Amino acid sequence: MTLSPLDDYPVHQIAETIRHVGTSDRNFYDRYYFNCHPGLDGDTDPLFLIIGLGQYPNLGVCDGFAVLRRGDDHIVFRASRALGEDRMDLSVGPLRIEILEGLHRLRVVLDPSTEAPDLGFDLVFESDGPANLEARHFHRQLERVTFDTQRFVQTGSWSGSLTVDGEVLPVTADTWRGNRDRSWGVRPVGEAEPPGRKADPALAASQNFFWIYSIMQFGDFTIVTVIQEDQQGRRIVEDATRVWSDRTREPEWLGRPDHELTFVPGTREVATGTLHFRRPGAPGEPDRILSVTCEPVLPHYLGVGTGYGLEQDWRHGMWQGELVVQGLREKVSAIEPWKKMLCPVDNLARFTVNEDGDSHTGAGLFEVAVIGPHQRYGFTGVGDVAP
Repeated sequence: MTLSPLDDYPVHQIAETIRHVGTSDRNFYDRYYFNCHPGLDGDTDPLFLIIGLGQYPNLGVCDGFAVLRRGDDHIVFRASRALGEDRMDLSVGPLRIEILEGLHRLRVVLDPSTEAPDLGFDLVFESDGPANLEARHFHRQLERVTFDTQRFVQTGSWSGSLTVDGEVLPVTADTWRGNRDRSWGVRPVGEAEPPGRKADPALAASQNFFWIYSIMQFGDFTIVTVIQEDQQGRRIVEDATRVWSDRTREPEWLGRPDHELTFVPGTREVATGTLHFRRPGAPGEPDRILSVTCEPVLPHYLGVGTGYGLEQDWRHGMWQGELVVQGLREKVSAIEPWKKMLCPVDNLARFTVNEDGDSHTGAGLFEVAVIGPHQRYGFTGVGDVAP
């Protein structure tokens, strides 16, 4: 066993050095996610920046990415390195994260590089409310635990600068918003494993991934929604919570979340959506129902080039070498349709909620994946699309 600087802090959870996690599962991961966008109310053309950095202790890898959607451009930075001894080293090549104040302020920097010259930034995230711990995500397939993860999410503002194609864009906290999350645990990462029994065509045909993850910022509060269903609509995980910007107020459970989605013809991309939250009323009182309309403004194909499993030569946790830095760029209109269908789409979206006679508008993340069969929306396999 080898010590690291973090071992000097009282953070141990098991009788091991901090480098060693509590499971030998190859798929254990520990990662950061950020998104950043200007407000949707002004004259600025929408853009959506997403950043991720993950450590994979049992694979010995640390990797990160940044991907920008602006107009028809899909611009990717990605890097991978050997993890090393120090788990507090939150850098990979020119990308780094600095924790300025835990659960409140973080700095994210992508320095200019010859390998990925199209994109750079120096950004500070400052929270506008408390971090929200979501429902634990647990799923078992053919007796094996495939998901056992925990995540918290937090909304806030951004300040600093974003550089695209040599143009420096000022990022100011009065208009630039977004959310960030931290997740850790077990989920499929790295190279694909031998499928075993899952290779049975009958089983493979029934595999699906139906997922809605939405972080809706309304100023005084944020609504966090998580839904995963199997092909019949049975819930694997769900969460619906209102988080108040006033840190003295407790988060509010909104009830069971449900969804109504319409799709762009010929695709599985969401054209419009409505989320309903039903909380049972007291005896003799009606249930409380809160509905939010979701209007996608800018779809961002998160999985293209960033390691979420579409490209077999670059996957999160995959060994690339001691240090590899790359830049990729393509037109959104040229991304193959199968890639758009087989990855979550992180929609920058506008939201409207009507409550007690008042209407609130907000913006944020509306992440949707409808992969494989799903009875409610009439999808019977991987390749069929909306009429």
